[in-house]
Amino acid sequence: MNLAALVGWMRKRAENVVAALLAIMFVCFILQIVFRYFLNFPVGWTSELSVITWLYITLLGSAFWLKEGEEIRFDLISDRLGPVGQRVVGFVVALCAVILFGMALPRTIDYVLFMKVESSSYLKIRLDLLYGVYIVFAIAIIVRYAWALVGAVTGRAREEIDVTKTTSGL
Repeated sequence: MNLAALVGWMRKRAENVVAALLAIMFVCFILQIVFRYFLNFPVGWTSELSVITWLYITLLGSAFWLKEGEEIRFDLISDRLGPVGQRVVGFVVALCAVILFGMALPRTIDYVLFMKVESSSYLKIRLDLLYGVYIVFAIAIIVRYAWALVGAVTGRAREEIDVTKTTSGL
């Protein structure tokens, strides 16, 4: 299996996970309404689970599902530059991302591991297990921007974006 096929497969699995988490969040939202307004019995676990699923949707989705061209970026200046200028800006941005996330990673891991002493309010999930997803996110961002750094150095063309096409099966 080549790298492009592996990345495509991982992106599809990430999309499946994000869709499942979105379904869980929706069910929790509906349950919260039913329990609070129809049964007059407010429960907190639905709100907590909604926040957890939102956290995982955001971090896993941006780490594994979003394509480079689908990320939000401020490219008013870089779009006006020529191909060489865009490569230079891409190189600087990717280098900064790799350096900053790489520098923060050891302390982030220490902090997440330290959080084993705490647990969530209702579901009693240890916070190190809950927030361990951020470590996965940070490593994925470092790898993604290291790849972008290689692309900027080798002159690999940026992915063209067609905003008229939808890119998700959701």
